[in-house]
Amino acid sequence: MKELTRRQFGQTAGALTAAGYSRVLGANDRVGVGYIGLGNRGDQVHDAFLEWGDQQTAAVCDLRDDYMDLAVKKSRSNPARYKEYKKLLEDKNVDAVVISTPDHWHALMFVDACNAGKDVYVEKPLSLTVYEGRKMVEVAERTKRVVQVGTNRRSWKSYAEAAGFIRSGGIGKVSIAKCYHVRNEWPLGLGPAPDGPPPSEWEWDQWLGPAPKVPYNANRTYYNFRWFYNYSGGQLSNFGVHFVDVIRWFLNLETPKAVTAMGGRLGGIQDNREIPDTLEVVWEFPETLVVFSQMNANAAPGNAKNSEIEFRGTKGTMYVRNSSWEVVPETISDFPGGFAGGKGYGNPVDRSGTRRGNRKALIEAVVNKGTAAYDTNSHARNFLDCMKTRAKCNADVLTGHISTSSTLIGNIAHKTRSLLEWDGRAERFTNNSKANEFLHYKYRAPYKLG
Repeated sequence: MKELTRRQFGQTAGALTAAGYSRVLGANDRVGVGYIGLGNRGDQVHDAFLEWGDQQTAAVCDLRDDYMDLAVKKSRSNPARYKEYKKLLEDKNVDAVVISTPDHWHALMFVDACNAGKDVYVEKPLSLTVYEGRKMVEVAERTKRVVQVGTNRRSWKSYAEAAGFIRSGGIGKVSIAKCYHVRNEWPLGLGPAPDGPPPSEWEWDQWLGPAPKVPYNANRTYYNFRWFYNYSGGQLSNFGVHFVDVIRWFLNLETPKAVTAMGGRLGGIQDNREIPDTLEVVWEFPETLVVFSQMNANAAPGNAKNSEIEFRGTKGTMYVRNSSWEVVPETISDFPGGFAGGKGYGNPVDRSGTRRGNRKALIEAVVNKGTAAYDTNSHARNFLDCMKTRAKCNADVLTGHISTSSTLIGNIAHKTRSLLEWDGRAERFTNNSKANEFLHYKYRAPYKLG
C-alpha cells in the first residue's frame, strides 16, 4: 500500500470525520498505535506518526488529563484513554506502543509491552542502566518484536550520505570525533523549587515508579527530570546519546575500550540540579578517540563552525549540525616534516631546512544543507514499514543499547572519578569492581523487571 501523508490526505480528501478517515484508508490497513507518555517529546513523536495515513492513534496513556486531551484532539480518531499503562497493553486495538516517558520507566514498560505482543518505538535513551538495556535486548529478541529506538538521526537521508562519505575515505583516517552540548543556563537554571506536598500523592508515587521515594519537588517532574540522576543520565544520555550514536554509525564503531570523565557543578547555577553543568567525557574506541563536551554555563561555540559534531580526518574535517554537514579540506605539505619545517628545523647553525614545502588540499570542500532539522517523521515511517516486513529498524534495540550504554558508562566514570576499562562483550568493567555496582540499582518495591 502506498504511504499517504497527512498533507497529501488533506489535499485529496479535505477535512473528514474520524469515521470518514477510516473509510478512505481501510480500517484493516492501519496500524493501531498506543502512546504512553504525552508530554513534550511524547507530543512531538505523536505528531510524527500522525503524518502517515497507515496508522491510527488507538489509545493514549498519561498521568495528566490535559496531555491526553491534547493528544485526543490531534488524533483524528477516538482513542481509548488510560491512566495505567498496563491497561493500555491489554487493549487489542493496540498493535504498537510508543514509550516517551522519563528514562527510569523505559525498561519496565518496554519489557511488559514486548511480553504483551506489541511492537515498540521507545524514546532515547533506551534505558537508565546498562543492565536494563541488556534485558531489553534479550526480551525483544525472545519475543521477536520490532523495535525502534528514538535516535532519529539514523533515519535522516543527509546523515546516511555523510556516513557514506566518511566510510569511503572522504576525509581520510579519522583519529578523533568530538561532540558538544552547549548552552548557557546561568544564573537561574531550573529556578528555585523547595520540597513540599505533591498536588496528588497518587500521581507522584506513579511518576516515581521504581525510583527511590523522595519528597515531591517540582523540578524533578516532567521535562526537568533530566537534571536528576534517579530518572535520567543527564545531558550525557539526553543529547550525548544522539551524538555518540551518530559517531558510532559514521565510523562503524562498536563498543569503547575505555572511558574517563571530569566535571561537575562548576558554573554557580542557582538550582537544585544533580547533573553537571560542565562535563568532559573521553572514550577510547579502537583507533579513534571520541569526546563529549557539555558546557551549560557558557554558550560560545564549541568549534569553528559551531557544529554539534566534528570528525577530524587526515584529509579534512566534517562538521555536522542539525541535518546539514560540510567538509573543510586540510592543506597537506609535500615536504617531509613539512608540518614544522623538516630537516634543519630547530638548528640555529643551518636554517635551510625550515621551508614548509608546497601545501595543497587533497579533497574538495563539500556543503550538504540537509533537510528539515530534527525530523522524526522519517524515523516513524521506518518503524511502520518494518512492522509490516518484520525487518530490523534503522535504530534497532541492540544499536540503541550499545549507544546508550556508552553514555551511561561515561556517567559511571564521572561518579567514580576513574579511568575505566570496558569489556563490551561481558558489559563489565575489568579494572574497577566498585564501578560495576553502578551498572544497575535496586528498584523500589513492588517494581520488578520481568
